[in-house]
Amino acid sequence: MHDVDIYLRAAERENTQRSYRAALQHFELAWGGLLPASAETVAHYLAEHAGTLALSTLQQRLAALADWHKAHGFADPTKSPLVRKVLKGIRSLHPMQQKQARPLQLEQVAQVAAWLDQAILAAADAGRRAGQLRHTRDRALLLLGFWRGFRGDELARLRVEHIEAVAGAGMTCFLPQSKGDRDARGRTFKAPALRSLCPVEAYLAWIAVSGLADGPVFRAVDRWGNLGSDGLHINSLVPLLRTLFHAAGIPLAGQYSSHSLRRGFASWATANGWDLKTLMEYVGWRDVHSAMRYMDAADPFIGMRPL
Repeated sequence: MHDVDIYLRAAERENTQRSYRAALQHFELAWGGLLPASAETVAHYLAEHAGTLALSTLQQRLAALADWHKAHGFADPTKSPLVRKVLKGIRSLHPMQQKQARPLQLEQVAQVAAWLDQAILAAADAGRRAGQLRHTRDRALLLLGFWRGFRGDELARLRVEHIEAVAGAGMTCFLPQSKGDRDARGRTFKAPALRSLCPVEAYLAWIAVSGLADGPVFRAVDRWGNLGSDGLHINSLVPLLRTLFHAAGIPLAGQYSSHSLRRGFASWATANGWDLKTLMEYVGWRDVHSAMRYMDAADPFIGMRPL
């Protein structure tokens, strides 16, 4: 691979590369489309999948096609008036309510953390190192993910050497790449030390029991208590959290995802008087519309007596 290719690949986030590859495979292999594609071909592709794929999925497929054509020096067919009109028609005839992860409330965070505390003690008393490691890891992932409002991919990419944590004082987490960091300069996030449900204490407990000195923070733990060398895969976070929530007795556990931590924190911060600017700066949102998708408006009818 040439040096230019290496830097071009580094300019795109790994998740974006993976999703674009999957989109192109669907267009070429599953549907039988040819690249480069014409506007008419792209329009037919959209029309044939309008009733089965969500609008957001179709838009992601268009982004992948646009990226491929630009990268290979071809005119972008997704910007043609025909494709734009077809997409507008799909939006009108197939309106779909955007699915959002259920926000995890602070009371539920406390419930899960309490269950994990008991599980950690039980595993330690029984000499089950794998269980002790796994539950201690999950407690750190839960509390850091909630109080820092991290995305799932950000949790998966945290590295020990990029984190400074001091008990009772707080912690800083440096991410070389994040979704809102469009210039790839890296961002530093701070997390508070709290008297209860403390993310700093949970992280330090995980580092102490795991013995990690560098590399990915959150890793797989096998049945014998051995740690994996790679970080948890982003696709493993949702089943991990749902299994954890179900075990802790959280109702409707299957409706939660890694975004539930982010949405839950945004709801907590809003309820506690955080203004939108402060919340956006803390979480790392650059776009107001993106931030509003994570925030639940207060119900003005709560507490009113029937007329």
